Amino acid sequence: MQISEQQFIAQAESLDNQRGFLLTRSANDRNNNIEITLWLKTPQGPVQLIIDNERAVFFVEVDDVNHASDILLKQGIKVAEIKPLTLKTFNQVQVAAVYFLTLKAFYQAREALKQKGIKCYEDDIRPDDRFLMERFITADITYAGQQAQLARYSSLSQATSLYSNCYQRFEQVKCKPIDKKKQTDITLSTVSLDIECSISGELYSIGLYSEDCQQVMMIANEQEIAREQTNSQTQTINSDVDIAWQPDERQLLLSLLAWFTEHDPDIIIGWNVINFDFNLLQKRYDLYGIKFAIGRDGRTPYWRTNKASEQQFIEISGRVILDGIDLLKTATYNFPSFSLDNVANTLLGIGKKVDDVDNRLQEITDNFHHNKTALAAYNLEDCRLVILIFKHTQLLEFAMLRAQLTGLSIDRIGGSVAAFTNLYLPKLHRSGYVAPNMGDGDQGFESPGGFVMDSTPGLYQNVLVLDFKSLYPSIIRSFNIDPMGLIEGLKSPESAIEGFDGAYFSREKHFLPDIITELWKERDIAKKDKNAALSQAIKIIMNSFYGILGSTGCRFFDPRLSGSITKRSHSILKTTKLWIEAKGYQVIYGDTDSIFVHVGDEKTAEESRALGKTLQSFINEQWQALLLEQFNIVSELEIEFETHFIKFLMPTIRGQDVGTKKRYAGLVQKGEEQQLVFKGLESVRTDWTELAKQFQRSLYWKIFNNEPVVDYIKQMVADTLAGKHDDLLYYRKRLRRKLELYVKNVPPHVRAARLADEIYQQQGKPLKYQNKGWIEYVMTVNGPQAKGCRNAALDYQFYIDRQLLAVADAILPFINTSFDEITNSQMNLFEH
Repeated sequence: MQISEQQFIAQAESLDNQRGFLLTRSANDRNNNIEITLWLKTPQGPVQLIIDNERAVFFVEVDDVNHASDILLKQGIKVAEIKPLTLKTFNQVQVAAVYFLTLKAFYQAREALKQKGIKCYEDDIRPDDRFLMERFITADITYAGQQAQLARYSSLSQATSLYSNCYQRFEQVKCKPIDKKKQTDITLSTVSLDIECSISGELYSIGLYSEDCQQVMMIANEQEIAREQTNSQTQTINSDVDIAWQPDERQLLLSLLAWFTEHDPDIIIGWNVINFDFNLLQKRYDLYGIKFAIGRDGRTPYWRTNKASEQQFIEISGRVILDGIDLLKTATYNFPSFSLDNVANTLLGIGKKVDDVDNRLQEITDNFHHNKTALAAYNLEDCRLVILIFKHTQLLEFAMLRAQLTGLSIDRIGGSVAAFTNLYLPKLHRSGYVAPNMGDGDQGFESPGGFVMDSTPGLYQNVLVLDFKSLYPSIIRSFNIDPMGLIEGLKSPESAIEGFDGAYFSREKHFLPDIITELWKERDIAKKDKNAALSQAIKIIMNSFYGILGSTGCRFFDPRLSGSITKRSHSILKTTKLWIEAKGYQVIYGDTDSIFVHVGDEKTAEESRALGKTLQSFINEQWQALLLEQFNIVSELEIEFETHFIKFLMPTIRGQDVGTKKRYAGLVQKGEEQQLVFKGLESVRTDWTELAKQFQRSLYWKIFNNEPVVDYIKQMVADTLAGKHDDLLYYRKRLRRKLELYVKNVPPHVRAARLADEIYQQQGKPLKYQNKGWIEYVMTVNGPQAKGCRNAALDYQFYIDRQLLAVADAILPFINTSFDEITNSQMNLFEH
């Protein structure tokens, strides 16, 4: 019996513990109806919720209803109902809802109508997403329903019965969002998984690292096990790793399934864990004819692939896989290399347990055959490093908070457009509109990007940076920039707020400014509570909204929206610049939301910082007055005095007298210490050698502190020519395509990669660079050569000209000298 809404409310209020965090969602046809399945983690454990008899829906314009009905009838596509609604399109055309009992009919109808030129609105939203979205449910759910006996799926292996007591199942379920004041902290159990294998894919071992189990499952025969035990007893090998020996690969695969049944984790984490570890595991299970029954109900994973990027995605009933690389990128972390070794070294100061990183695979294979305990330690260390990185960066907390804020699934990569849709669409429907389709927005022109002022090059003392706090979100809040607000504003422009490119925005009817305001408040609370993960999640979401409105991949794209943000920012920076210059100070640069002000060489650090605060207050007061006077709105713009540079360099474009953009360096006081800050220069770029980076940091430090530099530069040149810095001469670059695809343009790192693989082929070794990846190489007198494959002398003069000279001459002219002037006499000595 289906429970009523009133019964649901009564049950939900009386059973406050029937709440949980959403792990996975899906919608499938079952018994000629759509069945939505939600998996939750609750305080009592995992729960499966079944929502029956949901209908899929899209919308068509009312004038197309009869034609659409005829098309679907002729093609035998079953329609549950076509119902005229009061909803309308952004073009003010009334629509009707077309409902379907099955996903199959929904997809068939969508394709049939599109082929006949009938426009379908919101036909890309799945029933499970719509079910949650329209109820304003993100990740925290209160539910009520009938507890059911667990079903048996005959298509699955007998191992399914092992899962029967691991979770509760509810049917005829009603759901609603959890009141924030009543939210219960849900702890998600996590396991870090890593596999080791041969170059051809045969499994060696599987490492598993969770709170209650740190174990490696390792293949070994009886003789090998005896050898390892003997070595351990005689202390030739010292390891505390818990090794579960497996007689063969088939048993290893079965043991992994048994481990998941026993330990039942919610979250599986790893490094490239989907595209490598789980992809290989799936292939090995298929090879042995074993069902990869890793789902909480014993089901096998569902795989899909993004054809453009070759990125693979996996869905497991009741469990979530989080890849450390993808999640770090989503959280806006950036590293020259996302290898586990590099990230662990950068964040934690520790690396992997392997002696030869460059020949890791060979060492792993050697250990598998001769030192399995060492391989187990290495395998488990990889798992531990991933756990430590997740803890250090609060990645799981970040993913959970992002899901709670936006309704995105916890494992969603990117998803800014989907997050916006989740938050915006249900509000739009309640205001009488259906969403436009992609491509509906005016495509006739593009809005500009962020404003970047021309810079005034020079070496300065006392430069202040004034930064508008979240400028784009502030503009959206101040000027009510909003998709529906634009449509409503154009209906009554005389009472609306004028934007750019013919845009007008309603003063009353809008949602995005309020969404951002709520997020802003939440972020202020998070910062006050020092909740870095929540603060970062909110910042990313807020800052993504401009990009979404300016992206043709968003259904709400309209250049009048994005233009009213970016062009307003241009106006704001230009006006702020005029106000500062009217005070007698020099604006030397401005970039998107920041203004750089030279306040004079004679001021002390204390006077400069005090002036920064004064300018901050003055500018904020000016904007409050101006927006009230011109637009009759309250300014949400807020500029902050952010940085005082004791010394500051704005360089010129190489070989020109024009100042650069997005490239500068400066010296700041941090507590008791002074620190160098580089933006866009060699010191922070991955495509420059460590020689250039170290040289730049030392040279700039000396110049900023008025120290002599002539002897230092001469010594660096002499030491480079003498080979004392050979270990600093490596370039590191990414091969972004397969090696064979570089045809017309063959840059140095590709040439080095091809030469290296030729050498490896001659030596009978595996090729390293054919399928993308990173390469380290040096410039020799015979051209670029990869690390480990050099057979020619280093081209020292190349490094002096392209690295040392290039770095030095960005700053030396501002102290009235040059690299050539300093080094010419020295170079003449070497020539003789």
